[in-house]
Amino acid sequence: MSNHTAVTEFILQGFSEHPEYHIFLFCCFLSLYCVALTGNVLIIMAISFNPGLHTPMYFFLFNLATMDIICTSAIMPKTLEGLMIEKSSISFGGCMAQLYFLTWALSSELLLLTVMAYDRYAAICHPLHYSTMMSKAFCSVLATGVWVICAFNSAINTGLTVRLNFCGPNVITHFFCEIPPLLRLSCSSTYVNNVMTTLADAFYGGFDFLMIIVSYGFIISSILKMRSSEGKQKAFSTCSSHLIVVCMYCTAVFYAYISPMSGYSAAKSKLVGVLYSMVSPTLNPLIYTLRNKEVKAALRKVFLFFRN
Repeated sequence: MSNHTAVTEFILQGFSEHPEYHIFLFCCFLSLYCVALTGNVLIIMAISFNPGLHTPMYFFLFNLATMDIICTSAIMPKTLEGLMIEKSSISFGGCMAQLYFLTWALSSELLLLTVMAYDRYAAICHPLHYSTMMSKAFCSVLATGVWVICAFNSAINTGLTVRLNFCGPNVITHFFCEIPPLLRLSCSSTYVNNVMTTLADAFYGGFDFLMIIVSYGFIISSILKMRSSEGKQKAFSTCSSHLIVVCMYCTAVFYAYISPMSGYSAAKSKLVGVLYSMVSPTLNPLIYTLRNKEVKAALRKVFLFFRN
């Protein structure tokens, strides 16, 4: 590694331009991190210990909660440390590791949201064939495919970043290692990196989002054809949680990775980074549990189990 770059560590700028807010931000971020970890761990436990939740929808929700934990845990410890010390540094290897796990988690969540949209399409548009369409074996293949494809995508983008030459300066204008600010620090050509980032954006931002829109187009059409108002309400309630998460998460990630092609703003990138790395993993458990009676009941059983 030292043969290819003169930089052995990076300085994370974080929020050093506003030192007067460090204590406030530390308290806010620590609270978000604790809530995100607690909420997602509770969802994993509720689904694991309750046989009634061993269905495709909750199986994918289990995977989403796991991805949220990886995403926020890849960033938060170093971010909290940076708010407590004057100068936050991260080794070259540590930065690449953070980049790998962050990219893996973010891309996995985007692809999984598409799979979850297909699951809702199968449940609402083809209820009689749902158990066949979403068998345990097929769900396992889908989930494994999401993890493997996104791990491969992350490995490619991280590997391309490792091969770049970093001659200085070494200040990353963000509170974690991310592709756009890293490419701005490279003193070698980033053409291949930009091409691969664009291709990844086209796949995750184009194909995934298009599939979600198509799935929900069929879903809404099927719901409107239902005669029972109770059936319509239940179907909309089931899908609304997923739609809220999709809109919130995709908007933040698309801005972070597509907008740098036309112009990079450190301040806006940090704000968006907070949304998809902290706020989204914190809100996901709340969104899915507050609107879901089955998950609430399963959580009560978990609390009773530990109380006894």
